[in-house]
Amino acid sequence: MLYDLHRLDWDAALLDGFGIPAAILPEVRDTGADYGATLPALFGDAIPIAGVAGDQQAALIGQACFRPGMVKSTYGTGAFALVHTGAAPAKSTHQLLTTIAYRLGGATAYALEGSIFVAGAAVQWLRDRLGIIATAPQTQTLAERADPRQRVYFVPGFAGLGAPYWAPEARGAILGLTAECGVAELARATLEAVGHQTRDLIAAMSADSGLAIDTLRVDGGMAANDWAMQFLADILPARVERPASIETTAWGAAYVAGLQRGVCPAPDEMVARWRAERTFAPAMPDAEREERYAGWKRAVAATLAASGHGTTA
Repeated sequence: MLYDLHRLDWDAALLDGFGIPAAILPEVRDTGADYGATLPALFGDAIPIAGVAGDQQAALIGQACFRPGMVKSTYGTGAFALVHTGAAPAKSTHQLLTTIAYRLGGATAYALEGSIFVAGAAVQWLRDRLGIIATAPQTQTLAERADPRQRVYFVPGFAGLGAPYWAPEARGAILGLTAECGVAELARATLEAVGHQTRDLIAAMSADSGLAIDTLRVDGGMAANDWAMQFLADILPARVERPASIETTAWGAAYVAGLQRGVCPAPDEMVARWRAERTFAPAMPDAEREERYAGWKRAVAATLAASGHGTTA
């Protein structure tokens, strides 16, 4: 929080305010740069460290999102979406975070980031706390057999709600239950919550960046759930693209190092080479989509009101 994203240097006013000497802070280098080497005793040789990237930035790179408007979302315990906004930082009015996507060859690219606190963690809750599933993949089977007429909404505010709400005091809620609801409907609502929260983020990103977002690249463990990814495509609506390997954070870190060492192609070529293992296209009727999402917004509003937060974002 001491780094000026616009000037690309430590902020002198903040350093002075906090009494932090600039001399004790590290030099900030490109994402791909010479960071030294490992000790030979560790791996039998000195291995060059040629890149450093945060988890979400590495996933953005691993998904070859090198052009403005390209978006990736990583689904793990939580979920994190980043949209490439180009060579200038975009300021959010929808409570997203402005961040540096990467700096390669001295050229800086920026992104907007939105965080969902609970994604896969809600599935873990079904398994470990409620005991209604034995394994995470069982949620797909349950969701497929859920009564499509039911409108159950699960707002997984176990640790508050992230972007675009930023309501740390919010708590989880399940709304819309009827006597016909059971385990299948709860599992479906859990997966749907991930899609609804992602739509919240994508809508905020589009409004902040002015970019039309019609494609989303996905990764992380939850991206393996076909039902969840199809619902995601339906509710956005957008094309959802899943690569053959969903461990894109590791791929991104490896690519940066390979680019720096001259063994990986330039970013433009990586964009051309990237392939989806499976694509999910929107299939839900527009009226149903908007009816479902309106129900989600009402559920969030009720959850925030119950927590004393007030209005939604």
